[in-house]
Amino acid sequence: QVQLVESGGGWVQAGASLRLSCVVSGRTFRDLSLAWFRQAPGKEREFVAAIKRYGGATAYSDSVKSRFTISRDNSKSTLFLQMSNLKPEDTAVYYCAAGPGLITSTLRVGSAYDYWGQGTQVTVSS
Repeated sequence: QVQLVESGGGWVQAGASLRLSCVVSGRTFRDLSLAWFRQAPGKEREFVAAIKRYGGATAYSDSVKSRFTISRDNSKSTLFLQMSNLKPEDTAVYYCAAGPGLITSTLRVGSAYDYWGQGTQVTVSS
């Protein structure tokens, strides 16, 4: 059984930084492509960032590029999202997602991922 457990969310003021973590168990971590998605109240889930298996190529949404950094530690089966210069519009529940067979063109597509975490709340006040 594959489990993804996020942590690191919280309440911060605009301009602050947070680092989210997602620990993955039940599947060989290095074989998984991984991503972060978020969902704000009343809005659809949106892609934030992704990192491929086997080489770690990354992709970002335009809204977070240059402020967020996705990374992975295969030795600890952990995915990270370093978020800097946070803005109120970054307020959302952040979910990590994992999938074994993603190609570059599907990294931004939520339905392409097989496994999801329960989410962690990030609230940014102005």
